[in-house]
Amino acid sequence: MRALTWQGKRDVRVETMPDPRIEEPTDAIIRITSTGLCGSDLHLYEVLTPFMTPGDILGHEPMGIVEEVGAAVPDLQAGDRVVVPFQIACGNCWMCLTGLPTQCETTQVSAEGMGAALFGYTRLYGAVPGAQAEYLRVPQAQYGPIKVPEGPSDDRFVYLSDVLPTAWQAVEYAGVPRGGSVAVLGLGPIGDMACRVAQVQGAGTVFGVDLVPERLERAKERGVETFDLRSFDDEKELVTAIRDRTDGRGPDAVIDAVGTEAHGGAAARMVQNVSALLPRKLSGPMAERFSVDRLAALHTAIELVRRGGTISVVGVYGGMADPMPMLTLFDKQIQLRMGQANVRRWSDDIIPHLTDEDRLGVDDFATHHVTLEEGPEAYAMFQEKRDGAVKVLMRP
Repeated sequence: MRALTWQGKRDVRVETMPDPRIEEPTDAIIRITSTGLCGSDLHLYEVLTPFMTPGDILGHEPMGIVEEVGAAVPDLQAGDRVVVPFQIACGNCWMCLTGLPTQCETTQVSAEGMGAALFGYTRLYGAVPGAQAEYLRVPQAQYGPIKVPEGPSDDRFVYLSDVLPTAWQAVEYAGVPRGGSVAVLGLGPIGDMACRVAQVQGAGTVFGVDLVPERLERAKERGVETFDLRSFDDEKELVTAIRDRTDGRGPDAVIDAVGTEAHGGAAARMVQNVSALLPRKLSGPMAERFSVDRLAALHTAIELVRRGGTISVVGVYGGMADPMPMLTLFDKQIQLRMGQANVRRWSDDIIPHLTDEDRLGVDDFATHHVTLEEGPEAYAMFQEKRDGAVKVLMRP
């Protein structure tokens, strides 16, 4: 099969790889019809390179058609149309039954001290071959895949793999009171969708912050009050501008949909770059013990949210030595929630919104559709924020 593989920092290539096969009774083989390029993939493209191995197959946002199932997968059969969540979970352990499949005790990568295995996301999460490929082996298929109806295009359902449940959980964790206010930092695909979910769930005012004109305009068209970072000299001016719209207090909640790719943090950026250039035997241990994030977005969230408010972190961070303003967090009585999205916990709540009415605007959410062979250029375009790229879907 053809698959998009990681070969080094900012180096992804389409290669011919062995077709996957059933290895366990709980496996399924899926023929991919659509697969997304996620902002988290960009971390592998540049920041998390010490945890990658040349030849790793990328991607974790797939949907497709079931080709084959193992003997212990009773509810799937060849020909079923399914969306595959980005995490791999059993559905039966204590964590899964508690609504935390990202912490699945069956697939936890305990050797690395991490939670549930993920598709296409470094050795820290099991080094499982990813979904930017023609075919995908799906472990724990008795629980993971979500069957969807025939008829509507893939664009209607593919975001159930990651974007929709991640945005949904971000808003749920934010605890925005009905009629209240929420600020979303970063209007990439997750931040954009979080704005839409917040509106659907009854937020009174949604603020969106970014510095890419196309992303700001896209959110503004859907009723988000947008703030262009380029219009402010520093963080304090931005915070003041949004506080002025919330009776001087700040929004009830802030969603950090940026993560470690935030602008600023030159020292942290230097550490990231040096780590990526070291030999693998040195770079991995260094990143595990001394990795430092660029925390501009998180610090803005802490400054911006009202006292007693909630910060929901959905952007990916990976630092082990990050300095945190604990005095401010404590003094402001800020609630802080974060984590990978628990896809199957939220999928049943989301599916009713994927109706003919399309309240979340999924049908035209993707800005670009490309072939798998065009994947390397799509990565570069998305990384450089060229051509209005917000969400890219690949068709193998």
